Amino acid sequence: MDTTNAIHDITQGMQELNFPEEIIQDILIRLPVKSLIKCISVCKTWRSMIINQSFIRAHLNDCDSHLLLLHKISAMEKLTFFGQRVVSKIIEEVHSVYYDNQAFDQYNSKIEFPVSVQRKKHNFCIRVVGTCDGLVCLADDMFDYHYNFFIWNPAIRKLVTLPKPSVRLKTHREYDASIGFGFDARTNDYKVVRVVSLLEQPGTPTLAEVYSLATGTWSSLGRVSPTCLVTARATSNVFLNGVLHWPVDCRTNSGDLCSFILAFDLGKEVFSKIFMPKVIQRNFGLGLRLSISGDRKSIALFAVNTRRRCDEDCFLDIWVMKEYGRKESWTRLITLGPPGPERFLPTGPICFRKSGEVLLLVTSGTDKSRMELVSLDLVSKQLKKLGISGYQSSDGDFYTESLLLLDKTDAESY
Repeated sequence: MDTTNAIHDITQGMQELNFPEEIIQDILIRLPVKSLIKCISVCKTWRSMIINQSFIRAHLNDCDSHLLLLHKISAMEKLTFFGQRVVSKIIEEVHSVYYDNQAFDQYNSKIEFPVSVQRKKHNFCIRVVGTCDGLVCLADDMFDYHYNFFIWNPAIRKLVTLPKPSVRLKTHREYDASIGFGFDARTNDYKVVRVVSLLEQPGTPTLAEVYSLATGTWSSLGRVSPTCLVTARATSNVFLNGVLHWPVDCRTNSGDLCSFILAFDLGKEVFSKIFMPKVIQRNFGLGLRLSISGDRKSIALFAVNTRRRCDEDCFLDIWVMKEYGRKESWTRLITLGPPGPERFLPTGPICFRKSGEVLLLVTSGTDKSRMELVSLDLVSKQLKKLGISGYQSSDGDFYTESLLLLDKTDAESY
């Protein structure tokens, strides 16, 4: 008996027993997303119940996420730009979900990527900005000035295409920009925030604008304060406890550049500054990447030497802010490099895992083109191979399946 027939039989049984609606809802809310999608076509009552916003939110709150979404790219050419791995001449691009457990089992087969997004892209690949509650924010903004931004739910195969933002090359001339994605609990809304440094205006002001999924529109936030400069390093961002974070730069009173973390509270719509470790603040030879700590209580920082002359200069520092917002609590957990006996070179820090281990993309042996995904135990300093190799770039983030966008009439199905 297939799943659809089984669900139909269960439905008939519930109707014959005259189950109260609240009991039916309590049963349905425990089902996985794929089963609920099938339940929608069973009867009008169930459809109305499942696509209701309160049911979608309750189902999300009942989920326990132990998954990681990986975006893996195989390419003919690659380079490192401000600590970020950039690829061109794409051979293969894969989105897949894994259990965040010791075995690192694959949760599902390769996720089908929306064809409409691939057709619209202008850059080498569509980058993953971030994930939140099963939604994935995508951007086509790696090098060229283009304005294709998307909010995607791979579990239910739905997609929202964002309208063009207000700050563009045509309106403000050359700029550097980055975006972040998260959830505003005050308004129960998912938002995309874009910070833009105007390179051809006096003082290089940085503006901000925010997109609301609820209204489907962009609105201006005006000038960003504290004053900052967005660079390519700001493509790395994290969302934690209602706040977005980017690594940015600023000019001191003496005219020198200094790095800090720009934070934006989605509910209050207020920017603030979080200081980096002192040894990093003025070291512009480092590529910086933000992450969320394994316990999801604070932020972490990966610092990679991007100006190395040879493999012996290669190193990776991993920092965690033990108490969120308190600059004195920055703690360096480990320094990797120079390469040890197995000749592992840490070329791409990806993210923390729930266990506290860190996912890394490394080169192994004498073949520098051979990349492997490994998990680093910060206590034992041991690297565990995960059986995933052949990719020149990879990004990852915590993930959970959800029904979000199911009730959005303007969302594209594929």
